[in-house]
Order: sequence, then C-alpha cells, then structure tokens
Amino acid sequence: MNEHVDAVLATAPEGGPGNSNSNSAAVAGEAKNPLLVALGDRVRNLRAQRGLTRKAVALSADVSERHLANLEYGIGNASILVLQQVAGALHCSLAELVGDVTTSSPEWLLIRELLEHRSEADLRRVRVALGEMLGTASVDPARHRRIALVGLRGAGKSTLGQMLAEDLEIPFIELSREIEKLAGCSVREIHDLYGTNAYRRYERRALEEAVQIYSEVVIATPGGIVSDPATFNELLAHCTTVWLQAAPEEHMGRVAAQGDTRPMAASKEAMEDLRRILNGRAAFYSKADLSVDTSGKTLQQSFQALRAVARQSIGLV
Repeated sequence: MNEHVDAVLATAPEGGPGNSNSNSAAVAGEAKNPLLVALGDRVRNLRAQRGLTRKAVALSADVSERHLANLEYGIGNASILVLQQVAGALHCSLAELVGDVTTSSPEWLLIRELLEHRSEADLRRVRVALGEMLGTASVDPARHRRIALVGLRGAGKSTLGQMLAEDLEIPFIELSREIEKLAGCSVREIHDLYGTNAYRRYERRALEEAVQIYSEVVIATPGGIVSDPATFNELLAHCTTVWLQAAPEEHMGRVAAQGDTRPMAASKEAMEDLRRILNGRAAFYSKADLSVDTSGKTLQQSFQALRAVARQSIGLV
C-alpha cells in the first residue's frame, strides 16, 4: 500500500459506500460536492468502459478499495496523487479522468489521440489546416497592413510602434488604452474591480473593434494577450505579428527607466518572476509571423531592424 497516498486521504470516511456504519450515515446526510460527484462518475464510467472491477483498479492503482469506492461515490477528498495513480490503472490521462473539453465526446478523444506527442511544427500545420477547413483561417486581405507588436513589458512596443507607424504613415494605437476607453477605468482597476475574466473580455472586444476600424495600423498589444487563446487566434488571423524580444534584464531595466518601480517593489524575486513569465509565454510569442531581438541594441538600431522586417512583410522593399 502506498502509505503517503493513504495518509493524504486520512480524512476520507471510514465506512465507504456499502458499509453500514455511522460514518456512512453521516456522509449520506451531507450535500455532496458537485465536482467530486462528477469526478466519481467519470472514474466509474472509465472503469466500466475498460471492464475492470473496483478491486482490480484499486490493486493496480495501489490505493485501498475503500478509498476508490469513496472516490466513485463523490465522498472522498481525493489528492492529485491518488488521481494520478487511478488514471494509470485505468490507462487514461489525468486530463481524461478529471474531465476537460477533450473528454466530452468520443470524437474529441480520437482527435486528441491523433495529436498527442506531435511536434510543434506538425501541430501548427494541423491548426492552419483546421482553420481553412472550418472557415476561420486568415482570409483578411488587410492582414499584411495591420502590424501587431507582441512581447513582454519593456520590449519597446509603444516606442518602436509609434516610430514604425510614423515611418509607414499609418495610425498607431496602444490596445491597453483602447481597453481602458471601453471599460471607463484603468487596466489595474479592471483587474481589481471586475477580475481577470472581465479584463480578457475587454481585451478581446478592443482588438475586434481595432480590426474593424483600421485596415492599416500598428498595434502595441498588452504583454499577456497570448494568455487567451481565442484573442490570440484573432490577432494572428487579422494582423501580421512581430515578437519584440529582449533579455529579461533589459525588460526590467527599461521598465525601471520609465520610472515604474512596481516590478521591483512587488517582489524581492522580481527578476526570477520575470524570467518565469517570459519562459511561460515564449512558446506563444514564437507563433508570431516575425521576430526582432532588441537585446544589446540602441533604440535606433532596434527601430531599423523592425522597420526592415515590417516593410518587407508589407511589400514596401
């Protein structure tokens, strides 16, 4: 028996389903947690689909049959360790056991199986092909004349974006300012008052309006725009995207040079936090059409590099 897993579940009812004692009666009188009930249903259904008895799964997962029974009936406060072991015993992923959108139908499961373990290049080709098949692919004729700059704060999106727009003689907008206009308050107040989900809705709406209004524009996007797949897909579909890269130290230095000391004030480990954010978003930023590394470059050098790739992209070179 896995003693650590058993210890984690020490709070589970002693009598599980099928045992007639006071604990079972007490549990029966309490309202069950809907999340645990749904989880239990999935465990039971997966076990049935695979033709396994509860005892067989318990033995394979190295958990007690009582704990597995409590899990199936939605009265066990299961730990992630137990779920991982049960998933292994049922020969399914943890996502399938817990239940995400890709477990909602057999077709989803079959599609996920086809895509699992594919390379990033293969997945990109599949995404593009699906977009074409479903009619969501980029067919916007103005896409190449809308240039959206992506990257972390301090990458130079606002400064370089304004310079590029003046060079191309087209409008420049900062999406954060458009978000604030829609909400009637600052970005910080949106987060504080309404939460992240509300901010993401304003961000998506601001991007959609910018795309509708401007056929030619340079857009400086918020650093976290890649965090919402739907909004990022919208950006990729309607704009030529450019990732402005820089070393973490340069990101932090530029923000501080602008007089904003909040990154340092908010955390003693601000640099490590910034590195983690950059590492977490880099895979998404890399989906941009173009990239310009501004590390170690002066403002003018960075602008010339951006100007060159942007003008070539829109056919002005």
